[in-house]
Amino acid sequence: MIDLYFAPTPNGHKITLFLEEAELDYRLIKVDLGKGGQFRPEFLRISPNNKIPAIVDHSPADGGEPLSLFESGAILLYLAEKTGLFLSHETRERAATLQWLFWQVGGLGPMLGQNHHFNHAAPQTIPYAIERYQVETQRLYHVLNKRLENSP
Repeated sequence: MIDLYFAPTPNGHKITLFLEEAELDYRLIKVDLGKGGQFRPEFLRISPNNKIPAIVDHSPADGGEPLSLFESGAILLYLAEKTGLFLSHETRERAATLQWLFWQVGGLGPMLGQNHHFNHAAPQTIPYAIERYQVETQRLYHVLNKRLENSP
């Protein structure tokens, strides 16, 4: 059984998609970000960066004590290795998958978050920030679209 500490954000949804597709047993534990649930001491023991998603795997791959993980990329990689799903053992396929995973968690995801923040949540309008993140978001979507055009 895996406990998934979750909020309905893009990072939270990535893990639920994997768990559902892999048909793994999990328990959804909602973290109320609006009420500061990410700062509760019991959550910080699992996710010291006070961010979702985080998991506790009560049946880890090594058979040991429960394993806690935070950061969506680390969780996805762990689950892929645990289940043998969605990550090839072939060098080139594995490298390509990891390349795009790291691109998403290090590039696309953060840029989309900043774009959303400065367009919808910032307390003041900052034209430079809005333009910068819109341009970068468009560039990254162009990269993704080119990749998808060249995929079988």
